Amino acid sequence: MIKKYVFGNPIETGATVQKIPESLSKISVMQMEKTEDKVVLFYNMEKEDIVYGLGEQVRGINKRGFSYISYATDDPIHTEGKHSLYGIHNFLIVSGKWTFGIFIDDPGKVIFDVGETSMETLKITAGKDCVIYTIEAESLKGIVKQFRQLVGRSYIPPKWAFGYQQSRWGYENQKDIKDVISGYKDHKIPLEAVYLDIDYMEHYKDFTVDKEKFSDFPKFVNELKEQNIHLVPIIDAGVKIEEGYSVYEEGVENNYFCKEEDGKDFTAAVWPGKVHFPDMLNTKAREWFGGKYELLTKQGIDGFWNDMNEPAIFYSEENLKKVLEEIIAMKDENLDIHSFFHLKDLVGSLSNSSIDYAAFYHNMDGLKICHKDVHNLYGFYMTKAAAEAFEKIEPKKRILLFSRSSYIGMHRYGGIWTGDNHAWWQQLLLSIQQMPSLNMCGILYTGSDIGGFGGDTTKDLLLRWLEFGIFTPLMRNHSAAGTRKQEVYQFGDTKDFRNIIRIRYALIPYLYSEFMKAALEDEMYFRPLAFDYPEDTSAKRVEDQLMVGESIMIAPVYIQNAYGRYIYLPEEMLMVRMKSPEEKQFEVWEKGDHYIEIALNEVVFFIKKNHMLPLAILDDMVNTTADLDESRYEWIGFAEERAEYTLYRDDGISKTYTPQKDWKSYVFSEEDFADKYQILG
Repeated sequence: MIKKYVFGNPIETGATVQKIPESLSKISVMQMEKTEDKVVLFYNMEKEDIVYGLGEQVRGINKRGFSYISYATDDPIHTEGKHSLYGIHNFLIVSGKWTFGIFIDDPGKVIFDVGETSMETLKITAGKDCVIYTIEAESLKGIVKQFRQLVGRSYIPPKWAFGYQQSRWGYENQKDIKDVISGYKDHKIPLEAVYLDIDYMEHYKDFTVDKEKFSDFPKFVNELKEQNIHLVPIIDAGVKIEEGYSVYEEGVENNYFCKEEDGKDFTAAVWPGKVHFPDMLNTKAREWFGGKYELLTKQGIDGFWNDMNEPAIFYSEENLKKVLEEIIAMKDENLDIHSFFHLKDLVGSLSNSSIDYAAFYHNMDGLKICHKDVHNLYGFYMTKAAAEAFEKIEPKKRILLFSRSSYIGMHRYGGIWTGDNHAWWQQLLLSIQQMPSLNMCGILYTGSDIGGFGGDTTKDLLLRWLEFGIFTPLMRNHSAAGTRKQEVYQFGDTKDFRNIIRIRYALIPYLYSEFMKAALEDEMYFRPLAFDYPEDTSAKRVEDQLMVGESIMIAPVYIQNAYGRYIYLPEEMLMVRMKSPEEKQFEVWEKGDHYIEIALNEVVFFIKKNHMLPLAILDDMVNTTADLDESRYEWIGFAEERAEYTLYRDDGISKTYTPQKDWKSYVFSEEDFADKYQILG
């Protein structure tokens, strides 16, 4: 049951698709206080209550004990003390004596104090103009399903986007890309896509390609496509201010850019220096900007990642002027501890300043509104601009699209990656814990920068991260310029890396099927154990194991120098140990707590009783998803009596999803197995 409560005069954010009548009763699940400028909700939590959700955030699966601020932030240091990251997903579930979900549809700043100020109190502070939805159902899965139906079907990428992908800020030119592809081919490691960061552009200008670096870009793109390798360029939010640059000139001429209060185009700075920001909340401006993607799709591009769209701001003209004046005034001072740190804070305050976000305005189709009040919508609407354009440019074809910043509702148009993480073991754990929270909010196509974006990764960290990353729909290795080169062939012997990536390709029939089920049936691909075992107290306390699809549970290793880890099995399960698609061991483990050894070159997962798993049968010719033989599979599972599995298979590119054609059920009994746990295809 969903109830809708409207406060003040909220704008239409586009977060929801289902029409829910406004409730005239009081909010029953939480106490409420309303003032002239805010709505505050309170809930007294029981000791054992668990709070799930909030999508992309720091800390664990259970969000209790900290405060989270919904205000999209360009901050690459994702440590425990941070309160905001790039994406804003104001949906959570309280699970306990009273179980309910709540969604705060407010594109401005919202604060979730989940027991930080008072351990027993959940306090939510929203703006005076907002819509609040409460959801009650008989189960956690039921609450999520209702919410997902409220906000609409999740984005579905092309099937090739489930292959292994390589990226780096620093691939400067055509030769660099060719060298990366050769590095993978020489070591017989599958590779599906290579990414172009800001280096490919002409002076960091959106929708341009540097002709000196790429002499014949369309020819190069199509040469790679003949090898089933896709190029995926970045698009940034800021448009460079430069006479003669058509995107800039068209934006100025047609008033497509965000304005200062007096109507002047707002000027800030990002990669190219001074930029204007397209007014993504204006329909005409959004259509114009989205149409520019065709400049690249015409050249053969079929995948994009949108970046810097919080929007990130290095500085604004006005703020920079004020800060420089104050710094110059300090030139001859004897800087003590207070004045020195004030100087540092002044410089740090230039980027992503609340002053700047309050200094420009949107024209929301006739409604003038300050950016700070709709800040969290910008990345959503930038990605919506591209997705809506693709419906006209390639109406029958799926195009890969994901974003850094997002808001509830953007999941209908694209996926996300979790932003500029670091090569830290803690960030691997964070990635594991973020996945189910993002799935709750409808974001299914997601993953983190494998190996870490910032800092120098190590061979063991990259191996362990890949062993988790083979289960994330987006499997992309990405790193920053100036860090250690992170392509897997840079670490000496590549046998272990090759085997792990080949395991990913063997798993694709299962991973793709489970993704499609989650998308088409409004379910979760990743789930906390408690969602599947709601009566199991021990399962509720597990923070580092996940259910993946209907059949398996994973328990990744995320601690340096660990030879294994402790796990909890909520029921008897089949352990599968893989060193390659061909090297598998099976063992049944009883319900309860166990220590399991997991070598650095092993992938271990567990199959639920009476469940099955299809594996692609690989040979040395499998380099991309296009090489997978979908006419036969190897089946593994744990069937004591009978097991059934529904496999999804389509062309991987069209947008027509037909259950009668694309779904096929397989039924097995214990006698069907060639040995105890395996059926050969």
